[in-house]
Amino acid sequence: MNYDCIIVGGGHNGLVCSAYLARAGWKVLVLERRPMVGGACVTEELWPGYRISTAAYVVSLLLPEIEQDLELKRHGYEVLRRVPSSFTPFEDGTYLMLGPDAAENHREVSKFSQRDADALPRYEQLLTQIAEKLEPILSVTPPDLLPLPKQWRKRSFGKKLRDAGKARNLYKAFESLGDQLPEAIELLTGAARPILDRWFESDQLKGTLATDAIIGTFQSVSSAGTAYVLLHHVMGASGGARGVWGYVKGGMGGLSESIAKSAKEAGVEIRTDAAVAEILTESGVTTGVRLETGETFHAGRVASGIDAHQTFRRLISEGQLPETFRAAVDRIDYSSASMKINLALSELPNFTCLPGDGSVGPQHRGTIHINALMQDLEDGWFDAAGGQPSRRPIVEMTIPTSVDDTISPPGQHVASLFVQYAPYKLADGTWDEATKNAFADSCIQQIARYAPNITDTVLHRQILSPLDLERVYGLTGGNIFQGAMPLHQLFSMRPVAGWSDYRTPISGLYLCGAAAHPGGGVMGACGRNAAVEMLRDGKSAT
Repeated sequence: MNYDCIIVGGGHNGLVCSAYLARAGWKVLVLERRPMVGGACVTEELWPGYRISTAAYVVSLLLPEIEQDLELKRHGYEVLRRVPSSFTPFEDGTYLMLGPDAAENHREVSKFSQRDADALPRYEQLLTQIAEKLEPILSVTPPDLLPLPKQWRKRSFGKKLRDAGKARNLYKAFESLGDQLPEAIELLTGAARPILDRWFESDQLKGTLATDAIIGTFQSVSSAGTAYVLLHHVMGASGGARGVWGYVKGGMGGLSESIAKSAKEAGVEIRTDAAVAEILTESGVTTGVRLETGETFHAGRVASGIDAHQTFRRLISEGQLPETFRAAVDRIDYSSASMKINLALSELPNFTCLPGDGSVGPQHRGTIHINALMQDLEDGWFDAAGGQPSRRPIVEMTIPTSVDDTISPPGQHVASLFVQYAPYKLADGTWDEATKNAFADSCIQQIARYAPNITDTVLHRQILSPLDLERVYGLTGGNIFQGAMPLHQLFSMRPVAGWSDYRTPISGLYLCGAAAHPGGGVMGACGRNAAVEMLRDGKSAT
């Protein structure tokens, strides 16, 4: 059967790409390996009555224009705000609660430092102002800015003109930062710790903020590049508020399903349980795909929503790619040290620093930071750098049932634990069931230091090691961003230098997932940007 475009992978980016193409009149087929669409943005009923966001668990970065263009609210998408946004308990019986109320934040931080309480609004204003000026970069195709060898890729005159225009716009964006330019450059390229040390003195506030700099990375908070992850977390305005992360009603799959409904309404055909075995080419031109079942589909355009390693090393036959490109793909860093643990709970955790009566309190609604002191973060990284799971894991715990009563049986709850550091490669073994369970036990024991009842409330648990994230979701190395996000793997250098415009050396083959600019996070920009470039090229490969 013939199509104008075939999308490999039904993750949220692939679905976004398909919807935009179909709205432009293309005949589009989406092929998803798993039984449901969404990739890592899914809801799964792991145990009867418990609907779990098994991988991605909160939303903020989704582009507002995607919400509007695809009419996602009409298709069932709803964001539930979390107020407050974070809760950090400490061993001395104190706690720090932060949210959208500036006056309340000032009172909370004043418990630890009056100086920090006064500085926090200025710090947040700086990050917001820089994010607002640089955020438009997420929604554009990066220009080729480097003087790469001409034999790597031929650039048309039109592309050179577009790149020149985008380079000028980029220059003007940085120019608009004015006196904030040096701090913006540090946020884009530097380490989070020296920035936080310069702004604040209390370890409680610094540690709480610093967890946003390491989430999903295999880096120390003192490593260059972690400041960008810090900035990344204040971007986005999903649900109507900048930098406020929310839960999707019904679980994260509610977002993917709403995009899929919009795409189907536009005419997209979606097939699940359809694992692609090969992207077909002829004389350097894409001709379609072959499934593992042997079934073939033909199209002049194929867009891959899976990562670059899976696309170019698994689905493309040997000899189809230039050696320089293949070598560059092989150099992509997929380092990962994140584990996801999903729990079904008989009752809410009861924190000794803020005891409750069994009902939902403010301490349950946002992200609960466990072991969020700067030394904890550094020690955890040091363990992982030696190939060992952190002895004192850093746990980000969320309880979506605190605001969403549709995803668990009455009176019971679900919780997500996103854990650092659990290195993909262990020095003395692998992530077998015994190792996974021992580390999960350790994570729950860490929570029990602050909420002792947690050990008796766990009814069910799912443990996803980095190896499981690779096997289940197709994330090479277990990297949740489809490739790490240090400076040398961002913007014009993502996925590799010279090929940041979603095209590839094979005519008619594109990348539309997080492997391309702007990278990881549930934002949809990769799929939307790829669709823009494909529509520019037209339906037929050239």
